[in-house]
Formats: sequence, structure tokens, C-alpha cells
Amino acid sequence: MKHLLIVIDMQNDFIDGSLGTSYAPSILQFVKKEICSSEYDGVVATMDTHQSDYLDTFEGKHLPIEHCIQGTQGWKIHSDILDALNARQATIFQKDHFASLDLIDYVAKNDVQKVTMLGICTDICVVSNALLLKAHFPNLPIIVKADGCSATSKQAQQSSIEILKNCQIEVI
Repeated sequence: MKHLLIVIDMQNDFIDGSLGTSYAPSILQFVKKEICSSEYDGVVATMDTHQSDYLDTFEGKHLPIEHCIQGTQGWKIHSDILDALNARQATIFQKDHFASLDLIDYVAKNDVQKVTMLGICTDICVVSNALLLKAHFPNLPIIVKADGCSATSKQAQQSSIEILKNCQIEVI
């Protein structure tokens, strides 16, 4: 596969739910357009997935806001994004922490030559997955499209972009 699009955690809780921000909804149309673009040979997505005991987990003790509890409305991928993912027959990986090891396996098995990433939250899950991919595939070109990303704050967005650039991940 030449060029893979990875869509990170475009779930209701991160858009307008318990961890939503006022600017997260503004990326929806950009993300949908990217998913539908013929620029990509394949599309995969991730879903942050927690259980009802979330507040008892390590993450829950450090971020004590219930979110993306499996089966809830907040856990679901935003309907516009899900429709686009389904149209592209995207593979969707559930993950119970910031980064997805399934992405590593997928990229390795599909001989991916280039990756573009976007999604939510830039400062947590997008950066974690980008750095995990870079660690496993140091020569793989990885691009993050900033217009398709939303962080927990505007300052966190800028800081994340700098971290990505410093780690030789192209940000456009």
C-alpha cells in the first residue's frame, strides 16, 4: 500500500462530549474530505475505548473524566466521519490507551510507504501514535495535517506541532 490515512479518535466525547472543545467541531468537514480523497490507497481509524471501571485505571486516576466508555454515545465515532469511513471500507481499531499497537502490525503487514495522520487529541493520541510509528518505522514518511487535528487547548496544539516537527514528522 503506497499511502495510508490514519484517522485518530474522531469520537463524540472528543468533539462535543465530556472532553470536547469549542474548536473540535471545526475540523469535521476537513477530516471527512480527507477520508473521501482518492489521494489515499487505504484508510484506518482508531477508537479510544474504555470500560466502566475507567476511573480506577492508571489513566483514569490522572485524567478523572469519564470518556469513550464502550457502548455509550460518546464512544461512537461522529456520524459524518463514520459514514465516510464506511464508504472507504476503513479498518477501525479499538484501543484502551493512547497509542495503538494494531497500527504497527497493520503498517508492517501492508507494506505502507507513506502515512498521513489527523484526528483528536493532537497532544495525546495523535502525537502518541505518530511517535510510535516513527519508532517502529524510522524511514517511513509520516505527515500530520494540522488542519485536521484538534488538541485539548490551542497552546497544546502548538506544542504538539513543535514536538512532531522535532521528531522528523512533517506537519502541514
